Amino acid sequence: MRDGVISDYTVTEKMLKHFINKVCGKFIFAPRIMICIPSQVTEVEKKAVIDAATQAGARKVYLIEEPIAAAIGAGIDISKPCGNMVVDIGGGTTDIAVISLGGSVVNTSLKVAGDKFDEYIVKYIKKKHNIMIGERTAEDLKVNIGCVYPKIQDTEMDIRGRDLVTGLPKTLTVHSSEMLEALIEPAMMIVDAVHSVLERTPPELSADISDKGIYMTGGGCLVDGLDKLLQEKTGINVMIAQDTVSCVALGTGKALDNLDVLEGKSSR
Repeated sequence: MRDGVISDYTVTEKMLKHFINKVCGKFIFAPRIMICIPSQVTEVEKKAVIDAATQAGARKVYLIEEPIAAAIGAGIDISKPCGNMVVDIGGGTTDIAVISLGGSVVNTSLKVAGDKFDEYIVKYIKKKHNIMIGERTAEDLKVNIGCVYPKIQDTEMDIRGRDLVTGLPKTLTVHSSEMLEALIEPAMMIVDAVHSVLERTPPELSADISDKGIYMTGGGCLVDGLDKLLQEKTGINVMIAQDTVSCVALGTGKALDNLDVLEGKSSR
């Protein structure tokens, strides 16, 4: 490691240590910790997470894949032999998995999620209006008028940015139809990934998914019309889970009540 550069490993370790101290305070015994990971992390990445948590003060570390935690948090019984598809759209990654008998049968993970939507909005406003906006403004646009499916009534929102020609602040009115143009590309990346997982799903589980539908979780799935777009492109009913933003956290907490089941699967 070069002088003046802090490795990602060190940053992760310090962050975990901060959260452990904040939650547990001054503890006598080192706590057991469960950490959610994307569905397609490598063994090297898993080991790095475990080592960082151990160095931060964990007695034992359990790993659980984010789609599985999201499914548990959404109230799905993942122990049954039937197939369930979960599309978990977070801030940095979208995890898609077909779950059966307590584990992922087919899964994929892509770095297209809430943050990427914001990036596309920033690029669109810059290209079309020659105005630079920040990530916070982009997120406001996404939350308030963002959509990936045509709206019945076009909505609008006023924002302020920096004119790239004059360098001065400028007010701009943006319409939801423009957000559709900005966001449709990353949204279709997620749809294509869902198609890919469905194509690799065993026929029996595909039939279950067709009957039961696709469950969407994570804050990123709240972009207006994303469920409608996915339903139109797949022909399968799409449902947004209740308390979708907290599904992964809630599922992780519920999983802690069944550590005996997770032993051997998630612990290292």
